[in-house]
Amino acid sequence: MLPQLELIAIEFLEALDRLHRLRESVPERAWGRRPDPSRWSVAECVAHLNLTSQAYLPLLTRAVEEAREVHLPPPHRYRRDLAGWLLWRTMGPPVRIRTRTLPAFIPESTRAPDEIVAEFERLQDAQMAALRAANGRPIQRVRVASPFNPRLRYNLYACFGILARHQHRHLWQAEQVGGKR
Repeated sequence: MLPQLELIAIEFLEALDRLHRLRESVPERAWGRRPDPSRWSVAECVAHLNLTSQAYLPLLTRAVEEAREVHLPPPHRYRRDLAGWLLWRTMGPPVRIRTRTLPAFIPESTRAPDEIVAEFERLQDAQMAALRAANGRPIQRVRVASPFNPRLRYNLYACFGILARHQHRHLWQAEQVGGKR
C-alpha cells in the first residue's frame, strides 16, 4: 500500500484498538449512561460511528469504482482538496468545535456493548477493504458528497482521512464519558 494510505490504515487499526481498550475498561452497565442530557454515552458515541460508516460505505465503494475508470498513472503523492483538508483538520480530538449532527446520525444505545463493538469491527473491515481497493488509484481526482451535508464535497483521499479522524474524535469523547463512572 502507498505510504499515505498506509498511514490511514494505521489510524483505522488504532481506532479499533482504542475501542477494544474502551470495551475492556468501561463496565457494561456504564456504556449506556450519559454524563448529562446534552452529551452522548459511550454506546451512543460508538453507535454514531457505526451509523456514519454505514452511510459512507456505499459512497466509498462507488468512488473507488469511479477511480478505477480514471486511467492515469499511479500517483506519487495524494493531496486533499481545500474542503477535505479543512474538515480533516477540524475533525480530530480533542474536540474544539462541537457540531450538531443530523437526526439520521443520532444513535440509539439500546444494544449491548458487544453487539455495538462487533458491528464496528465488521464496518471497519469493510472500510479497510475499500482503502486497499483504492491503493494506487487516482483517488484525489474523485469527489465524494458528505452524507451529513450533500453540498459539502471533497476528494476520496480526504474522505478516508476524515473517516479515520472522525472515529478518533468520537472514541476520545467516549473515553471522556467512560472515565467518569
